[in-house]
Amino acid sequence: MEGITEGVNNINFTDSSSIKRNRIQVSNTKKPLFFYVNLAKRYMQQHNEVELSALGMAIATVVTIAEILKNNELAVEKRIMTSTVDMREDAGGRPIQKAKIEILLGKSEKFDELIAAAQEEALDYEEQN
Repeated sequence: MEGITEGVNNINFTDSSSIKRNRIQVSNTKKPLFFYVNLAKRYMQQHNEVELSALGMAIATVVTIAEILKNNELAVEKRIMTSTVDMREDAGGRPIQKAKIEILLGKSEKFDELIAAAQEEALDYEEQN
């Protein structure tokens, strides 16, 4: 166990600027849809924009998240990128291509106002119950 702890403590990241702190990699099996919607709101509060990324079957989930945020006037679409990536399902298997999407959303002009109103509404609800 000490060896594992020592290994974790000695991990070095060579270029921390390449790590996108406002990227959400969406899976359609791990978390419910509104987990990602709420996480995207939080990221937009912190970074003014969020990048939603997904592969394969999770692409529909990313599009749904983006549309929920846009339809509620919380986000504006800045960029959509599509591509394919080569992946291997098994260590010795042959490569397969998977579709990839990246959607960059920014805060809408009404974002801060809408978030403040939602927080106030939640406080009022808590006080009543």
